[in-house]
Amino acid sequence: MLNRIDLRGSRRDPRGLLPRAQLDVSQAVEKIRPVVEAVRHHGFSAIREAGEKFDGVRLERLRVPRDRIAAALETLDPDVRAALLVSIERARRVHADQRRTDVTTQVVPGGSVTERWVPVSRVGLYVPGGLAVYPSTVVMNVVPAQEAGVDSLVVASPPQRDTGLPDARVLAACALLGVDEVYAVGGAQAIAMLGYGCDGADESDRCAPVDVITGPGNIWVTAAKRLLQGTVGIDAEAGPTEIAILADDTASPVHVAADLISQAEHDPMAASVLVTDSPALADAVDGELAVQVPATKHEARVREALGGTQSGVVLVDDLAQGLAVVDAYAAEHLEIQTRDARDWAMRVRNAGAIFVGPWSPVSLGDYAAGSNHVLPTAGCARHSSGLSVQSFLRGIHVVEYDEAALRDVAPHVVVLANAEDLPAHGQAVTARFGS
Repeated sequence: MLNRIDLRGSRRDPRGLLPRAQLDVSQAVEKIRPVVEAVRHHGFSAIREAGEKFDGVRLERLRVPRDRIAAALETLDPDVRAALLVSIERARRVHADQRRTDVTTQVVPGGSVTERWVPVSRVGLYVPGGLAVYPSTVVMNVVPAQEAGVDSLVVASPPQRDTGLPDARVLAACALLGVDEVYAVGGAQAIAMLGYGCDGADESDRCAPVDVITGPGNIWVTAAKRLLQGTVGIDAEAGPTEIAILADDTASPVHVAADLISQAEHDPMAASVLVTDSPALADAVDGELAVQVPATKHEARVREALGGTQSGVVLVDDLAQGLAVVDAYAAEHLEIQTRDARDWAMRVRNAGAIFVGPWSPVSLGDYAAGSNHVLPTAGCARHSSGLSVQSFLRGIHVVEYDEAALRDVAPHVVVLANAEDLPAHGQAVTARFGS
């Protein structure tokens, strides 16, 4: 079922040889630009028109009434409620340790620089609702923002055709987290609403603009985030989900196959990649996929994802070459199923999140490890991190020098200002001393 790429004996840079989902976000930007511009200039009427066209729902109001959010929690399956509470508690424990403290550096006597960590004022959190619904994504977006100290949180999620509201489990997760500003808006129009602000059916239905937008979505959401970047901050341009597994002959083919399927279940464009120095394991995993795929609920979706060019088995000479391959791939999720798994995991440089050993599957991180599941995709883990408390903070330098400290350094400032042919910079210093 899985395509094979044999890199044994190769010394070529693996980046151009590895499977990867192909998305043309630039083309998508041009397609959704009219939607975004319509929301910017026409607000509620443009959102309603887009909702009818793309979601099949005609909205009478944008904001979900508070009583409907509360009702969703009241009717939530008790087991789902218990699981969400565990997810919230563990995420809080991990993200609370990410808080930054202000630091003052005494540069010289009378001269200091303080770095303050200040949360953004208002954030928009997008929760997708297409092929699947994601109450867990509410947790992963809201908890770090709350732990960062953000004052105002707003959630946007697509309306369901039967209710005209976001999925009830998404609303219930919002209720558990104390979020009561929720909008039944999805897709590019939701990103535009968050970024530019929007009128509503009346003043109570209005959405004020946000400072930062986070959360995953389809290519249209990603394109809208790219278009709005600069107007607002964004977490990342999320592409289709992906898993890479670095495994040797100690790995269980049952576990490996199940984990590849778990990511393929998300989307026909999801990527599932096995990197191994064991052809026998690769063969055994193919055998397990033949057994497990027909038994999975979303068989057609899984088959398409696993059979696509974005998925496959990469054969390597040894784990050292395998490490180079997974570093080049920079997976959103990377599992290490090898001997001495933790040692290999600590040598990885590029991954959104790393899952060590046979008892740490990606599914654990999706829901209840305490880690965050909003992670960089498409190789962006080479330069970007997953969502965290830091995503909602800004470091602001506060510079405080007294007269003596400025006088002492003034000649150096003047020299550098003149070297850059900006003499007024130096004069702004010397003017304070009457010369």
